[in-house]
Amino acid sequence: MSTSGTYNFNPSLGEVTLYAYNLCGIRNTAIVQEHMEAARMAANMLLGRWSSEGVNLWAVDLQTIPLVQGQATYSIPTNTITMLDTYVVQNSGGASINRLILPISRTEYASYPNPQQQGFPTTYWQDRLINGTVTLWPVPDGNESSLNYYRVRQIQDSNFTSGQQVEIPYYFLEAFAYGLAFRLSLVWAPEKAQLIKPLADEAYAIAAAQNIETAQQYISPTISGYFRP
Repeated sequence: MSTSGTYNFNPSLGEVTLYAYNLCGIRNTAIVQEHMEAARMAANMLLGRWSSEGVNLWAVDLQTIPLVQGQATYSIPTNTITMLDTYVVQNSGGASINRLILPISRTEYASYPNPQQQGFPTTYWQDRLINGTVTLWPVPDGNESSLNYYRVRQIQDSNFTSGQQVEIPYYFLEAFAYGLAFRLSLVWAPEKAQLIKPLADEAYAIAAAQNIETAQQYISPTISGYFRP
């Protein structure tokens, strides 16, 4: 069997846009500047939608914030969608120990009678502003070196300059092409929108089903309190 032996297929936004217009029934020779301007906007709107759909594994990274004794609130990058697993690094006897902390709501944080109490942080509140912050409680008492957290970040902007590619993995290319085609059809080929929409939804569902971690998960109820020896 003769095969390419390569794994380099990663078309640029321009190439995917031409394909998306083809799906709408618009040939390459009919595309003008106005088509491309609409496509750039539609592409970034689509990526914004995907950022709010769930955890995009390729857009998860680890962030570190140095902690300061007595300081409860810290800035987080503006391209942060949401914080995931979060832990505090404690220095103990020359070794670094990671201790998981849990999220709380604004209402729960507001209910604390002494928000400036110092100690080892056990909870955090992410204030999801445009310029977001994270607030720890108890407030660091100086025995902690950093706050580390995994986050979902914004997917990078898509542009046509210099043959830029879309920041998505291989298995999301079809979903992106159909999703872009649907958005463009609403403007340039409304008669095709009803045909493309279910194909776009199906392609996204297939890709999203692969966008998961494969680790085993076990859930066991605590029932020891129900039994007496």
